[in-house]
Amino acid sequence: MASLGLLLSVLGLVLCGATSLRLSALGASTSKKPIIGVLMQRCHGKDMKALGKYYIAASYVKFLESAGARVVPIRVDLKDEEYQKLFQSINGILFPGGSVNIKKSGYAHVAKIFYTLAIQSFGAGDYFPVWGTCLGFEELTYLVSGESLLTLTNTIGIKMPLNFTKGTLHSRMFQNFPADLLLSLAIEPLTANYHKWSLSMKMAILSLFQQWKDTSIQCMASSGIQRKRLMSGGHRAFPTHLTL
Repeated sequence: MASLGLLLSVLGLVLCGATSLRLSALGASTSKKPIIGVLMQRCHGKDMKALGKYYIAASYVKFLESAGARVVPIRVDLKDEEYQKLFQSINGILFPGGSVNIKKSGYAHVAKIFYTLAIQSFGAGDYFPVWGTCLGFEELTYLVSGESLLTLTNTIGIKMPLNFTKGTLHSRMFQNFPADLLLSLAIEPLTANYHKWSLSMKMAILSLFQQWKDTSIQCMASSGIQRKRLMSGGHRAFPTHLTL
């Protein structure tokens, strides 16, 4: 997961587009705060199940609220037609971090529905941002490529700087990013990393970059071999963003 400060700075820009286009059609009496869905996950383990059937990590709710949004939880056990109705009632969706199967799970099924609807609506002139972080990052790479591109990495509980790419300053994600914070992220270990899996730049180039472009990467040394992995990126056309 990238640092919260980094994500908050760019999320506000993404949400502004969602507010201006989607809410403008709902009338003057409607709140101008964008309504963002957050995909829920089933509780696993005895301790978590004692608290309820589904959960959202509170940090994601605070993350969105800090950027001016209101949050709607999206359960993973609804009928498909109910997701269609939900899609018409919200302004964007966040696929959060967690630990479920990106191919066969309720999370994966619902993510595919909303991603497909978002792409279709964009073709019709709508603006519905999709943001994937951590597990959501992994899910989006699978939805785009149709295959698992992940590589096992030893990146759990470490802090690292970011290596920005040549397209960073012109990307939707970073074009209005504060220059001093961008510099700090490049030279200081400000991003927290809790990942068992990552996406190598080799796999990203082979399978993603016809549709996506990278905005930041990280360089890692493993067994004496230098490797690069994708840390953030966005679709070349659609308002779809991912951060590891």
